[in-house]
Amino acid sequence: PPAGQPRPAQPAQQPPAIAQPPVTQPPPQPPAPFPAGAKIAFFTPQAVFQQSAEGKAALTRVNALTQKKQTENADRQKKLAADQQKLQTSGSMLNDAARSQLEKDIEKQQVDMQRFQQDAQAEIQELQQEVQNEFVKKLQPIIDKLASEKGLYLVFNAGEAGLAWAAPGLDLTPDVIKALDAAAKPAAAPKQ
Repeated sequence: PPAGQPRPAQPAQQPPAIAQPPVTQPPPQPPAPFPAGAKIAFFTPQAVFQQSAEGKAALTRVNALTQKKQTENADRQKKLAADQQKLQTSGSMLNDAARSQLEKDIEKQQVDMQRFQQDAQAEIQELQQEVQNEFVKKLQPIIDKLASEKGLYLVFNAGEAGLAWAAPGLDLTPDVIKALDAAAKPAAAPKQ
């Protein structure tokens, strides 16, 4: 620039972006060994449910029913919205009897949809309860067997026991999942 004139402002130089390595999770730690002589242990039923093949299958059943009911409800809502739109846009052009009938249809659809939603919720809750009861029935003999094999006096449900801390080696959850999956395999094999 000519003398006496300020230099034009230069944009601030940004340091070159440094490529960040992708964040990776550390590999899962192997389960701690069960302490010799321990007489109590615990397991986490929710983890068993989410990680075992049996639990995943049950969850798939519940999710399928939930999805089916949501789809049915969406179809009902579309029909109701279409009828409400029809009443709003062309209601004044309809004769009194047709408009009155459409209003009654809309009111009935609203009541039916509310009933459908209540029934669907009850049906989903009933299936969840049924699945949970079936799961507990399958889980109990496995817990009994593991407790017997390890000579335990108590096995706590970590989800309900108010367990504040326990040595990781006392966690039977991986053993329960493994035993539950192993018990389910022979039953799932095709019979010839």
